[in-house]
Amino acid sequence: AVTEANTGDISVKLKTKRHRDIWTIMNEIRAKVTQQEPAVDVDFVLKLEDMIGDLTSAPQPIVIEMFSPNAPLLNSWAPKVADAIGDIQVRGRHPVVDIDNGIDSTTSGPAIVFNVNVASAAHAGFSPQNVANEADAMLDGVTASAPVVVNDRPYTLRIRFPETIRSSLSAIENTMLISPAGQMANLGSLASFTELPGQTEILEDNQQRYVAVSARLEGLDTGHGIAAVQRALDGLHLPSSIRVEYGGLYQQEQQSFHDLALVLIMAVLFVFLVLLFEFRSFSAPVSILVSAILAASGAFFALLITGTTLNLSSFMGIIMVIGIVAKNGILLLDADEKFKSVGFAAEEAIVQAGRRRLRPILMTALAAAVGMLPLALAIGSGSQMLQPLAIAVIGGLLIATVLSLMVTPTIYYYMTRREETVG
Repeated sequence: AVTEANTGDISVKLKTKRHRDIWTIMNEIRAKVTQQEPAVDVDFVLKLEDMIGDLTSAPQPIVIEMFSPNAPLLNSWAPKVADAIGDIQVRGRHPVVDIDNGIDSTTSGPAIVFNVNVASAAHAGFSPQNVANEADAMLDGVTASAPVVVNDRPYTLRIRFPETIRSSLSAIENTMLISPAGQMANLGSLASFTELPGQTEILEDNQQRYVAVSARLEGLDTGHGIAAVQRALDGLHLPSSIRVEYGGLYQQEQQSFHDLALVLIMAVLFVFLVLLFEFRSFSAPVSILVSAILAASGAFFALLITGTTLNLSSFMGIIMVIGIVAKNGILLLDADEKFKSVGFAAEEAIVQAGRRRLRPILMTALAAAVGMLPLALAIGSGSQMLQPLAIAVIGGLLIATVLSLMVTPTIYYYMTRREETVG
C-alpha cells in the first residue's frame, strides 16, 4: 500500500457537462463529510496538483514549519496555529481549508503488545509461533491459499475472525483457540496484554525537530494567502524558542520565480546579442527590446482584468511574448534595411517597411491569439493549469502588435538619425 493503514485516497471523476465548478462541489462534499463524520480529516486536491506536489515533495500550498527542541511546546502551539489560520477571513469567507495541525496526523493509534507465556502455551499444546499466528489471523486476517476468479479476473481474499471478536480487548482475550494437538485454551491464558498509548512521529530537518502545520487555499492566491497567515501568526505572539519557516508549494514557487526571473534576464540578454550580431548596430536591438519589455504590460493588464494571478504559468507566457515581439521587430527592421538598400530615404523606408510587414505581423498575432483562446477560456480537461499562460500571451500580443508597428520603428528611426548625425 502507498498510504498508511489510517489513510486512504478516493479518486473522483466529475461529469463533463455540469453547471457547478469544481470548487463548489468540493465545498459541498467537505461540509457533508464534516457534519456526518467529524472524526475524519479530509483533504481535497486536484489530481494533477497532487501529482506535482508529490514529485516536488511539497504536497500542500501552505506548510508552516515550527522548529524547537522542546517537544511539548511544539505539541501545545501547533493546534493553536492551526486554529488561528482557520479563523482567517477574506471578503467574508474562510479561504484556508483542509487544515492539518501536524499533531493528529503524525500520532499513531494505541497499540497492544502480546507477550506469550511460553510455559502456559506449551502446557496447552501451543508453540509461541502458533499463538502469534492465531493472534495475527484474528486481527489482520490471513490470505486465502487460492484467489477467487470472477469474470476471468483473480481477486485475493483475506480471511479473518468476525467483527464481534475483534471489537474489544476482552473479546480477544476470551477467544478460544484450538492447538495442533486438539487442546483448547483462550488467548488470555496464553499471553499477557499490554496497552501502549499513541506515539507522535518525530520530524527532523537538519537535525532540528519540527512540527508542520499544513493547509490549502481556496479562492485566494498563494501570495495573499501567505500574507494573511503571517499576520495571523504575528497575532499569536509565539514563544521566542519557536522558529517558524514557510515551506510547501509556496517555498517551491518562490524558488521557481527566482529561477524564471533569471531565465527572463538571460533571454533578454541573448536576444540582444543575436540582434546585435545581425544588425551590427545598437539601435535595432534597443528599439526591439524596448518594445518587447513594454509588451509585458499587456500581459499584466490582461491578468488584471481577468482576475488571474501572476504565477509560474503566466510568467512563462510573458517570456513567450518577449520572443514573439522580438521576431516581429526583426521582420520590420529587416524590411527597412532592404528599402534603404534600394535608395529609399530613412523616413520613407521605415514607413514602407511598416506597410509591407503589417499583414504578416497582424496575421501571426491573430493566429497565436486564436490558438490560445480555448486555453484562455479554460475549455477542455486540464486547461485550467495553462489558462494563466494563455491569458498572458493574448494580452501581450495585443499590445505587442501596436508596439511592433509604432514604437519599434519610431525608436529605431530616431536612434539611426542620431547615429548618422554623430557620425
